[in-house]
Amino acid sequence: MLHLAEQQDFCTKAQLIALQNRIVDSRFADRGYRSSQNYVGETVAWQRPQIHFVSPKPEDLSDLMEGMEDAHGRMNECNISPVIHAAAISYGFVFLHPFEDGNGRIHRFLIHNILARRGFTPERLIFPVSAVMLKHPADYDASLEAFSRPLLSLVDYSLDEEGRMTVRNDTAKWYRYIDMTVQAEALFHFIAQTIDTELPDELTFLRNYARSRESIRAIVDMPDRMIDLFIRLCLQNNGSISAAKRKKHFESLSDKEIAGMEELVRAACGNRKLMDE
Repeated sequence: MLHLAEQQDFCTKAQLIALQNRIVDSRFADRGYRSSQNYVGETVAWQRPQIHFVSPKPEDLSDLMEGMEDAHGRMNECNISPVIHAAAISYGFVFLHPFEDGNGRIHRFLIHNILARRGFTPERLIFPVSAVMLKHPADYDASLEAFSRPLLSLVDYSLDEEGRMTVRNDTAKWYRYIDMTVQAEALFHFIAQTIDTELPDELTFLRNYARSRESIRAIVDMPDRMIDLFIRLCLQNNGSISAAKRKKHFESLSDKEIAGMEELVRAACGNRKLMDE
């Protein structure tokens, strides 16, 4: 989906629903915005959930989402900073929490989508800002809790024995006019980290990856697909191929060849895991 981020505007109801359907298990795909009350919480003891965030009531959701779409359209037509635009819409989306599942992933995808569509990021570049957000969970959580924590004291809710929530007071106004200053500042910070740290590290890794491929080919002239598989499996296992993976994919290689290839991968790429992203 990240490869489509610069090609389509995903901030419409139809596109958001289609996006949710593609990123979650098909059994939990939604046909529209949610029709039940949801919340974010955890169980700290038997029948004692700790609530972190209460979403808008389902009867308020349609109007709030339309407002978010309208705001997105207006920001598209003016000269507002793309980062401010991305922060307001992406965080606004996750605070409205319109789906039962996938809200956080869509929230982060919308950052990529808006920055790419507004020309902030170079064409055909997947700008890894969401990776930076997830690598700094304390900062990311703080950007979410700047809104969710004060809101919690304003919402009058109850939970039944099955964990279903009922919100008893009128809450729509608190989701309609959100002060996004903290969230915008947080996104600027994540973007700065992406430019200063993540992108250089990524480019260094790709350069070393290319070098390791050529060095491995000098040991065993394998197809590119097999070399990529070897490097991937090696990095997933802290710099060496597991016995099971070796038997399945590289049984024809000698111990000396395997050891030499593993040493090249460790020297070029370290112990980084390819699947981190």
